[in-house]
Amino acid sequence: MNQLEESPVIRSGDVLIEAHDLGLKQADRWLFRKLNIELRAGEFLALAGPSGVGKTSLLHTLAGLRVPTEGKVSFPFLGPNSGKLDHARQHLGIIFQDLLLTSNSTLLQNVLCGRLKNHSSLTTFFGFPVEEEAEALAFLENLDLGPLAGKWVAETSRGEQQRVAIARALHQAPAIYLADEPVSSLDENLADRVLGKFANQARDEAKAVCCVLHDPRQVERFADRVLEMEYGDPQGCNIRAIEREAS
Repeated sequence: MNQLEESPVIRSGDVLIEAHDLGLKQADRWLFRKLNIELRAGEFLALAGPSGVGKTSLLHTLAGLRVPTEGKVSFPFLGPNSGKLDHARQHLGIIFQDLLLTSNSTLLQNVLCGRLKNHSSLTTFFGFPVEEEAEALAFLENLDLGPLAGKWVAETSRGEQQRVAIARALHQAPAIYLADEPVSSLDENLADRVLGKFANQARDEAKAVCCVLHDPRQVERFADRVLEMEYGDPQGCNIRAIEREAS
């Protein structure tokens, strides 16, 4: 049976991802170097900087999709398995530019796949549990996709597909969200709702969010910290806290 291992107990402030002296070289250019990051439960970390600076590459490196040229990425909350990527992947909710949706399946079926690892192939052959279908549908409804739940992904727009990928990640209920411009195809109101959902999950459910954002307004409104990358200066990454007035 291909099931998730029992999830570790995570408390706000626990270090979920740690990057130590991380560096990535592409062709003859360093995108970043000597980068040290701790992503903690309860926080929303934004990645910002000009196009081509290496934000997506950094996110892919944190997700284990690219091998760093130097340094390492670990997952301290996994204890003895902190350096094992196969264990860490079970706790990652990923929303990248390649949305990895199944075009010949419905929106609802794609969202349900967020928890595919929770079940045996025999279980899913006969369909997902009713309560999981209801929860997946609720995520689609919250993103204004309820009436399209039974529609094929191939028949939907890029913006609708992006929302399906968001709903799938939320349904997965991971410890860590890694997102690359997840609201780039959404209007401002819906984008704010999605980012607000991620921020609330970080604060209220001890999740961690690391998200590439291009809009400075979104960074200032939703992030707790921002890592600002500078083109041509691989060691010039600066992490600063977002200061807000107390409500």
